[in-house]
Amino acid sequence: MFAVAETLPLFPLGTVLLPGASLPLHVFEPRYRQLTVDLVTGALPDRCFGVVSIKQGWAPGDDDVDSLHQVGCSALLREARRLPDGRFDVVTRGERRFRLLEVDDTSAPYLVGSVEWLPDSTLPPRAVEVMPSLADAARAAHRRYCGAAWQREDWSSPPDETTLEELSYVLASDCLLSLEDRQRLLEDTSPARRLREVRRMLNREAGILTSLRAVPAPLSEYGYTPHQN
Repeated sequence: MFAVAETLPLFPLGTVLLPGASLPLHVFEPRYRQLTVDLVTGALPDRCFGVVSIKQGWAPGDDDVDSLHQVGCSALLREARRLPDGRFDVVTRGERRFRLLEVDDTSAPYLVGSVEWLPDSTLPPRAVEVMPSLADAARAAHRRYCGAAWQREDWSSPPDETTLEELSYVLASDCLLSLEDRQRLLEDTSPARRLREVRRMLNREAGILTSLRAVPAPLSEYGYTPHQN
């Protein structure tokens, strides 16, 4: 059975949006102001657009498809506040991963992508059995990282009801990982492998912070907000 391609307006960014993560944006470029207007007014359905990260070495604003990573995440527009000069402050939330098939730069003021949704792969029985242990280890790495990076009142553990499939994304959204790390998590279709990867990444970063006796810059400077219950 072949996947059916769909169209999605695109917003290329110098960051990676993960499913379930909140991403505030300051929209100032004219074409993406128009995208926001179309989302708010319903000209585009479901207040949904696609976020794709720009590869390192390419400047924001490059429309060449080669400048974009091929796996992105759909974003739901949750809030939009128009400023007097026409710019917007918006809040979005990551939803579903997609693979970018083609980019159309002529039919709208902004880019429009032909995409196919990218579901998780089916886990073998052995991987299903070890998922709870992987989740516990990943949560422990998250506590270690946040203990080194933030004040205790500035973070909290993900809710117990967070699904094992979503947990790696929720843990990563609290932490200052590189674009490459985030993109790797986004592209990986194995929930078990993602938990192993996020545990490794967070332990690595916690070790660096502890060794340097340093704390990272606030997440807000990178467009992310630490998870709060």
